[in-house]
Amino acid sequence: MAQLSRRMSPLTLFLLCINGMVGSGWLFAPLYAAKIAGSAVIFSWLIGGFAAILISLTFAELSAMLPVAGGTAHVPQLSHGPFASFTLSWIAWIISLLLAPIEVQAVLQYASLSYPALMHVVDGVPVLAAWGYFWAAFLMITLCVLNVVSYNGLIKFNFVLCIFKFGVMILAVALIFKARFTPANFAGMGEAVMSKQGWQAIFSGVATGGIVLAFNGFKSGVELAGEAKKLSIAIPLSTVGAVIACLFLYLGLQICFIGALDPALLKGGWQNLAFSGDIGPFVGLATGLGLVLLVKLLYANAVIAPLGAGLIYVTATARILYAMSKIGYVPKFLSRLNKQHFPVWAIVVNFTLGMLAFLPLPGWQGMVNFLISAVVITYAMGPIAVMCLRLTLPDKERPFRLPAANLICFAAFYCCNLFSYWTGWETIGKLSIALMIGLGLFLISYARGTVKMSLMELKSALWIIPYICGLIGISYLGAFGGKNIITFGWDFLVIALFSLVILGLALKTRVALNLQDVKDLLISEGSMAVESR
Repeated sequence: MAQLSRRMSPLTLFLLCINGMVGSGWLFAPLYAAKIAGSAVIFSWLIGGFAAILISLTFAELSAMLPVAGGTAHVPQLSHGPFASFTLSWIAWIISLLLAPIEVQAVLQYASLSYPALMHVVDGVPVLAAWGYFWAAFLMITLCVLNVVSYNGLIKFNFVLCIFKFGVMILAVALIFKARFTPANFAGMGEAVMSKQGWQAIFSGVATGGIVLAFNGFKSGVELAGEAKKLSIAIPLSTVGAVIACLFLYLGLQICFIGALDPALLKGGWQNLAFSGDIGPFVGLATGLGLVLLVKLLYANAVIAPLGAGLIYVTATARILYAMSKIGYVPKFLSRLNKQHFPVWAIVVNFTLGMLAFLPLPGWQGMVNFLISAVVITYAMGPIAVMCLRLTLPDKERPFRLPAANLICFAAFYCCNLFSYWTGWETIGKLSIALMIGLGLFLISYARGTVKMSLMELKSALWIIPYICGLIGISYLGAFGGKNIITFGWDFLVIALFSLVILGLALKTRVALNLQDVKDLLISEGSMAVESR
């Protein structure tokens, strides 16, 4: 069977990850996060960005050491066996499956300002109308076609999208800053950081305001590592480098947004912030400031930015399903490649299931809140796997080696668990449904013999059950939409102790791995033919 080829330079992979990261998050997160945390949302971005850097550092070591397509599926298989691999790859696939529809949803929400027939409001939430579903299908098909027709065409198109979207965003920051900046709008920051409620809002803004999602694109570098060249440069640049670059951009956009608001709009409180065009906050600001040319460019970028991110999510999601097929979790035909070395059947299946995502999760923020509760569980595998593989494979070459690994890995794992907790009980409760469906599919695969697993391998994954149950239990008892039995402040200590216990359990139950196991995997993925440096 044909293999995916190593054809992505460090710059190409970096631009792909940047394009995937800067999608609908910049369109909506500055508004939604500010409505939650007020002007103190600046701290939300700093916390979210710092945590994303820690998490991306762990994946940088893993993906450079194990450069395979769909690393989210393969890495836990090596560290904790098939059950852990299936559980985490299933969650990662569900997440990635929804990301392209989220970006399409963002495009249509913006477009509905000019074409109201695309959407209608149900209980205060913008929902796709019949014409909206038609255009959603058209846009999803377009993203899929671009992914299977031509590799060179995909790369060139991605480059043009990056140049345009970043040019418009930087221009928007400069022009809006120049037109109006009101320092008084930031007056509440000091008050917020002096109160328990203020910090609770800041943390909630990280998880439920779209900030975590805004940094999610770095995972594209993990899924595409099997097609990257010069790993010691490409992987850290496309993961950590992409996060740092986008953090500066997001901070500029958020400061610009807050400073440009008319103080009269804040008299009713940040949670009631509304203005003409608030479905697209930067368009509303530019319109109010009379920046006609910028309004037109923002409308164009409101289409291009999310579609650019959606294009990359289609690419990365197909690699996860491709890897799951290669391992045996899903049918083998999903790992077939076309002449352009794209997993075409994986893309077709993802499109079909992705269209269904518009039905149960209407509205951009409705999709985002569900996703964040799941995405951080897949993030958690990064720090755990780094520590496990440092113990089982100490002599394996690491093109990028994480400094102070134990400290950074614990901090990253702790941040993952905090993110999950901050999404709130209502959102985490829904996650159990998706997990139950995934467990059912795993049992079917095991019964059919497509997944082989020994008793020892099953024991290696037992830490996952108390981990997921613990996250759900702490959320239920906690202060973010739960029973408030674990009060705010004490919950940080509880989650820290919980993180230590789970991390210790995961290390103790790791798979006994050797270099030959890794070599066999890399050969099967065609990853030994290219030098890692």
